[in-house]
Order: sequence, then C-alpha cells, then structure tokens
Amino acid sequence: MLITPLERTVVRVLVTSSRNTFALDIIRKLGSLGHTVVAADTYAGSSGNHSKYLAGHAVTASPRYDTDQFIADVNTIIAKYDIDLIIPTFEEAFYLSARRADLPDTVTLFAGPFAKLAQLHDKASFQRLVEKAGVPIPETIVATDEESLRAAIDKYPRYFARAAFSRGGVALLTNTGPLAGKMAVEDCHPTEDQPWLVQPFVDGPMVCTYSTVVNGRVTSQCTYCAPEQWAHSTGIAFLAVDSTDTLDYTQRIIDALDPTFTGQLSFDFVDNDGQLYAIECNPRPTNGVILLEAEQLEQALTGANAEPFVVEPGVERQISVAVLADAFAEPLKHLPTTLHDLTHVKNVGSGWHDSFAMMWSPATLVHGAKLSRGKHVAILEALGDDIVWNGEPINGMTAEDAAVLEDVHEQRI
Repeated sequence: MLITPLERTVVRVLVTSSRNTFALDIIRKLGSLGHTVVAADTYAGSSGNHSKYLAGHAVTASPRYDTDQFIADVNTIIAKYDIDLIIPTFEEAFYLSARRADLPDTVTLFAGPFAKLAQLHDKASFQRLVEKAGVPIPETIVATDEESLRAAIDKYPRYFARAAFSRGGVALLTNTGPLAGKMAVEDCHPTEDQPWLVQPFVDGPMVCTYSTVVNGRVTSQCTYCAPEQWAHSTGIAFLAVDSTDTLDYTQRIIDALDPTFTGQLSFDFVDNDGQLYAIECNPRPTNGVILLEAEQLEQALTGANAEPFVVEPGVERQISVAVLADAFAEPLKHLPTTLHDLTHVKNVGSGWHDSFAMMWSPATLVHGAKLSRGKHVAILEALGDDIVWNGEPINGMTAEDAAVLEDVHEQRI
C-alpha cells in the first residue's frame, strides 16, 4: 500500500510544469497549509515559479527534448530541498514515470505506472479500456493513413477527428460547430504510430473532471464545465456541476485499468441530453483542481478520507485577465456577459494575496508567442511543446515499458 509523505506534519513537495494555472493553484494550496513547496519549469518566466508560497524554484531541461538532463535536474532539486513528493502537472508525468527507477526510492511520484499512463493517453487504447469498463463512448474509427481518414470522415455526415496523441483543443478536424473548417483534412497525416480517431459529432456541451486516486480509489472528484473558453479550446472559467455519473464512470475506468492505481486523472465527456459519453483522458491535473478546497486536496493526496471529496455544483472560478482579454477579442459577443462575470465570479487568484506570481503571466504569453513564431504553430500548442508526450519511446525507459508501449500500439482498435 502506498503511504504518501503528506501523512507527515510537513512535506517537501516539488511541483513540476509550474507554468500552468492549476499548478500555481496546487502550489498555493499546499504552501498555505505549511508544506514546503518547490516549483520547477523549463523556463525562468513561469508564473508558478514566482509564488510567495514557494521555498524555492528551479529551471530544468525539457523532458521531451533532453530527457536525461531533465531527470538529472529533478534529482538535483530533490537533493537540494530533500523532496518527499513530486506532483507533475502536465505530460512530464510520462517522462518521470518512465524513468522512475532513476529517482530516489525515498521520493513518492504522484503519478501512475508508465504503462497505465500510456494506455490512458493513447486515445485509441483508451477507447478499448472505456468499453471494457462499461462506460458510454461514441463509435470510433482509428485511421492510420490519409486514405482511411478520408473514408472515416465520409462515413459520418457530421464528424469529429483528432490525433491519438493530442490535448488542449489543438489540431481538431470537424465539419460541425465553432471549430468547423479550422483545420483541413489535407493537413492531417495519420500513421500507424500516430493515428487519428474519427467519431460522429456528438451534440452537447463538454463536461470535464479532475480526480485524485490513491490505491485504486477516487479520493476527490470535481466535475465542471467551462462557460468561457479561449478560442473555443481551453477553459478560462470553470463551474462545478453534478458529479454523480462521472464519479461512477471514473471509478469503473480505474477498476478496469488497475485497482492499485495512484495519481491524478482528468476526463472529458460530452453531455448529450443527460447522457455522458467519454471522449478522452488526460492522466494529469486540469483546472478542476482549482475548485477543490486546500484541505480537501491535501487529504485527498494521502487517501486518508474514507469517502471522496466531491465539489458541490455551483462552485465557480475564472481566470479574470483571460476572460477580459477574450471579451475584447469578440466584444459584441462576450463583453456584456464578461462585465457581469468580472463582478460576480471569483478569480482563481482571489484571496491568495500572491499577485507577484500573476504579474509573470505576460512572460508566459511572450514565451509562447516567441515559440509560436519559431515553430509556426498556435501559441497554446507552442507553450506545451517541450513538455508533451506523443507516444514516442522515451530515452532511458526500461525494456519492460518499451514492450508495454509497443503492446499498447498493437492493441488499438
């Protein structure tokens, strides 16, 4: 059984990929409860690296492009600050998990085994897992070349397609809804190693979840929608909704995956007239953690609570600066609602008195814009480029994990 260091009075925690708003939230919550928190990211301007709740911060190499140095940098941080617990907040979780043997035995990595993370992240193998768990999911076709992609989208009058390894509303192919026509089929190049999934377009709003899991049991659950989104992709306002169905579905998927799983899981569903259909899994935190109370997160990470903490419907937070910026991008459409929200919805940074960290948010955007120009991709995609995992073998991974990864690829539907 996993015994997490948070059962001690004071824990020394490393939070990685601190650029994320939800990473900063985790830092604030654990730091405010007296835990020693250290943040790390691949560039110095990361907003989470400048929170007043930190005991220290560091810059690491890219887990994607320089995995060996990234692991070495993490080990340096562990030694310097005597770290007990690592909480990954993005896809560096895959690299840390694949290289778990190269981290000290005294450190708890709050992430599942690499094999299980890979099974969840690969949308094709996720499809098989969800069906096994008895959770509703749309009919899915896996396209491994351009010909099969075209045949798949021709099957559905309204379709929705994306790469098996994708995230954050990036690279979506559809002929329906606000993203219709944003990407052309000619720009999609599926292969056996990088397939695409095609599904009939399911009407209804997206419903997201965030869960902490300890020894196969959900210890906290937040189900939420995003009333405001940046460019119809990533959420910038978050409203908790009922968790009855998603809690059941999450536990079913965990039971089918690994009854000893420990880590953070986030699922996306579509609510089609009250019927939820599973779409994908991010085996890491998402903005739902922002809606949890600090003490709930702390206890959920240990598994000490007998029943899962469930965020009550109606709890709401927003990234006010992003909401305002989005309103001015489409003022006629958003400004009246935004002016109401700015005075009635609590900002994610409200009450923390940690404004210096948020002052570094523009540095993140500047960093993303610079990367975007160099790589000729959207800012959101560029911002995550050095910390994502797209199914490739990881340098230094064990032969066992390499074999499992190959098996995951072969078991696609």
